[in-house]
Amino acid sequence: MENKLNYENIDKARRLLGLKSEATLSEIKSAYNKLSLKYHPDRCKEEDKKKCEEKFKEILKAYKTIQKYCEIHKFSFKEDKVEKVSPQEKYKNHMKRFYEDWWF
Repeated sequence: MENKLNYENIDKARRLLGLKSEATLSEIKSAYNKLSLKYHPDRCKEEDKKKCEEKFKEILKAYKTIQKYCEIHKFSFKEDKVEKVSPQEKYKNHMKRFYEDWWF
């Protein structure tokens, strides 16, 4: 996996970290932490140390690739954009669609 930010490398990094096609920053960090603890060379058995070192390096490289991609992503703090991704707003819109034609 190269450090180039193209779809192929980002997708490979995402799959290595076990992420879905969409993930929050918290989910990315959590996936990295979980895998880095699992494959950290200091936590592996002596006979698996070399294998763990290689896997740990791959995980770190994947995480750095995802981080680099997130760093160049522009986040919008405009009201309409914030409301669009707000969990409360999504729930409200979902319920509105469900109950809109409830009463005749």
